[in-house]
Amino acid sequence: MAGRGRRSSETDNHSIDEPATTETPPAASDAQQTPASELRSRLKRTLELLAPEKNAAESIYGTILIAALLAAESGLHDTYTDAVASAVIAAALAWLARAYSDLLGRRLERGERLTVAALTHALREDWAIVRGATVPLVVLAIAWALGATQQTGVTAALYSSIASLIALELLAGARAGAGARELALEAVVGAAIGSAILALKVILH
Repeated sequence: MAGRGRRSSETDNHSIDEPATTETPPAASDAQQTPASELRSRLKRTLELLAPEKNAAESIYGTILIAALLAAESGLHDTYTDAVASAVIAAALAWLARAYSDLLGRRLERGERLTVAALTHALREDWAIVRGATVPLVVLAIAWALGATQQTGVTAALYSSIASLIALELLAGARAGAGARELALEAVVGAAIGSAILALKVILH
């Protein structure tokens, strides 16, 4: 009996003294996956900012509008200041015109009165137009800051708009669970719209 007790006690002490083992994921694999996952996360956040699920059409319209304006006016402005000011004014006018037309149309259809709250709501809802216009405008401003020629800056802004359209097409396909062929088709559609904008630049100049 005493022997059994000693053996049992030794066994218990041995089990207590053994350090608990915990499984830890290999650090190397985490280090390999982190940069790629962070890049995908940042890209997704950027695209979500440009085209959120609400009012995405307004944002896309803003991108196309400013890209078309830059293509049409390419070479007509003498300075970056004129080109940027023209694009900013156009984006602001498009925003105000869309908000006003939506509000007035709704009032005519529903017999509503004009109120400050209704006007503020309409302006806030259509602000996405300005957000979409920021893509080519930011690229144009960066080119200006880097000392690039105005023509180079306009071209860079146009290509950034085309890249945005293609990326947004792919985002739309990803949200819908599209396969590889569908994603390829959507990328072609985005590229086709972009090519039409470039064609406008070539035809007019």
